[in-house]
Amino acid sequence: MLAAHRRDLLLGRLRTDGRLVAKDLAAELGVSEDSVRRDLRELAAAGLCQRVYGGALPASPAVADSAARRSVAVESKERVAARAAGLVRPGSTVLLDGGTTALAVTRALPRELTATVVTHSPAVAVALVEHPGVEVQLIGGRLFKHSVVACGAAAVEAAQLVTADVFLLGVTGVHAEAGLTTGDADEAAMKRALARRAADTYVLASVEKIGAASPFAVLPLSAVTGVVTDAPDDDPAVRDLRAAGVDVLRA
Repeated sequence: MLAAHRRDLLLGRLRTDGRLVAKDLAAELGVSEDSVRRDLRELAAAGLCQRVYGGALPASPAVADSAARRSVAVESKERVAARAAGLVRPGSTVLLDGGTTALAVTRALPRELTATVVTHSPAVAVALVEHPGVEVQLIGGRLFKHSVVACGAAAVEAAQLVTADVFLLGVTGVHAEAGLTTGDADEAAMKRALARRAADTYVLASVEKIGAASPFAVLPLSAVTGVVTDAPDDDPAVRDLRAAGVDVLRA
């Protein structure tokens, strides 16, 4: 089998099975594990998969910059945002992550809501100006321009002063094996810092993030209260999440 044909087969298998195991594929195709690993390196370099120990997982399309993500899975994000907005109780303190789904949450919040929202996203903070009963506290630090959020040591230190009822967490990948992942190490560290300051953490997971993975781990699935998604119940990745004990909240 030509290398190009083999890589096409790997991509098809990745779409079907949701993961690739290099050892098993090498035995099935009658090639060396080194050949399969080389194929996976090339696919990963092209952004077509996310390499993990022993194989590969689907790469998340949500690692594009903020401007590009605005046109990805728009309706899915709105459904997830509407469900997540229902988790914000009157009088509560909410940590709201950055990203396009978090922005959709601001639009889904009731106009009459009274609450305190703490965020490290300038865009989220500005959007909440339209909610007269919402007090907004903005965490500052180094601006990570890719996602338009504050990160770095100053932001993590400021997060330690916050105590919240709930954190609405944005990630780029939600996978039963890889857990919660994102595309930048500093951003992942900031998300962990925020999660430590909330009683409950819910993941905002539009359909393109379910079953996908990115390079940097944020949290294990066991560290969050639930995952809010509109991915169908018969999606194999959703079934895997439920089998792993994750509370999946349907949007």
